[in-house]
Amino acid sequence: MDNIYIEYNFTVSPKEPGTEILIAELGAVGFESFVETESGITAYIQKEDWKNTILDEIFILNSDEFSIEYNQNEVEQTNWNAEWEKNFSPIQVDDLVSIRAPFHENPNLKFDIVIEPKMSFGTGHHETTHMMVQHLLKLDLENKKVLDMGCGTGILAIFAEMKGANPTDAIDIDNWCYENSLENVERNNCKNITVYEGDSSLLTNKKYDVIIANINRNILLMDIKVYANCLNENGVLLLSGFYKDDIPTIDTEVSKYSLKLETYIERNNWVALKYNKK
Repeated sequence: MDNIYIEYNFTVSPKEPGTEILIAELGAVGFESFVETESGITAYIQKEDWKNTILDEIFILNSDEFSIEYNQNEVEQTNWNAEWEKNFSPIQVDDLVSIRAPFHENPNLKFDIVIEPKMSFGTGHHETTHMMVQHLLKLDLENKKVLDMGCGTGILAIFAEMKGANPTDAIDIDNWCYENSLENVERNNCKNITVYEGDSSLLTNKKYDVIIANINRNILLMDIKVYANCLNENGVLLLSGFYKDDIPTIDTEVSKYSLKLETYIERNNWVALKYNKK
């Protein structure tokens, strides 16, 4: 039987950083999945976890700094795919990587990633995913052990394997993302990716050559120490999910663990940072 979800459509002004704050607050009260729209976000919570007063705890809705309007309705999980198909368009990164759904034509670039467009974050359309793909394009991943933390659709783990990574762990705390990553790993015929459902507590005694973490800023700040401890000497840490103004805060924390900022990519005020462990 399909789960019933409550769907909220939020219009947020100004959109940035309003949507980031709203997603963080909604996630804290039980919302599972988010889709960015032109005017804000669409958010989903299972009906069994929902209550009439759930938005009473969302402080940004009462903030004078933002104007936020919303409506809500029930939706079955199976209906989401049809919505994605209507709105999901293929993209290309640096004329080398195509990210598309199974129903899109293959443009025959060097790398072709096929993602079933469901509710998980990470279709390549968001600036942070796009920039992470750009970083991975420049890295030698042959036989490197890779972690994709907060894997969403599994897109970055899948791309890492296409570039020779072996083995790769993909982790997400969201059950929907976990299930979707498993599907996409199989769809792209990946053989060396293991998908886990959980958080950074799964990383005890793990070691990696490359760690990818495209997550909310506050979660990154909590977990950077864990990532640093899991990184092999001369390893690479890629971080995204935050804005250019957040770089000093992130860099102050990362610098505590013998990691040096080497370069970063910026796209529409979002950034993706590359650190090396020396």
